[in-house]
Amino acid sequence: MSRIALIHATMLSIAPVNDAFASLWPQAELVHLLDDSLSRDRAEGKETSGRIFALADYAVSTKADAILYSCSAFGEAISLVQGRMEIPVFKPNEAMFDSAFGKGPNIAMLATFIPSIKSMEKEFYETVPTGISTGTGAAAGASVTTTFVKGAREASDSGNQDLHNRLIAGAAASLHGYDAIMLAHFSMSTASELCEEATHIPILTAPDSAVRKIQTYFQD
Repeated sequence: MSRIALIHATMLSIAPVNDAFASLWPQAELVHLLDDSLSRDRAEGKETSGRIFALADYAVSTKADAILYSCSAFGEAISLVQGRMEIPVFKPNEAMFDSAFGKGPNIAMLATFIPSIKSMEKEFYETVPTGISTGTGAAAGASVTTTFVKGAREASDSGNQDLHNRLIAGAAASLHGYDAIMLAHFSMSTASELCEEATHIPILTAPDSAVRKIQTYFQD
């Protein structure tokens, strides 16, 4: 049985990734590590990289076979972790990006946490060559257009998940001419069904994409 350490910066990401594993890979053994001050400090511009590294070290101490980070705002620090760990380390959105490239070059992304947008867009464009070289159908001109869904994160933080989901679905319904819509954060996957009802554009979520990629990695 593979042990996967899941590193979270908010409690909101725990249930969606649990659901993804339960649906797609229930045999995996999960270890959840949470520092819910990370997102707050990141939003305030405070240094967080040291804790990102420390959580990875702790994950290794639990004998984890792989690490999956669930917060999209720490891409640069996670890249450094990937370079220093002997076990595989997965960024939150790399698998979703690869899936998006397979849909076509015109990609939309919905986000609810402003500090993560710049780093996610940077990672998207850094990932484009990988998508092309692996033959997923990505075009050299692949691009991402991000829409910030105002009020959705605040609704979720206050316990109004229904409003959170409806705001995201409304944003999805307003998009036209894209090959796929990515829901940027693990916490947004709760809105995926409403989004699918609101638009004919394929909806991609980070937890499902990540679980599929990690599972494939451990298959013989």
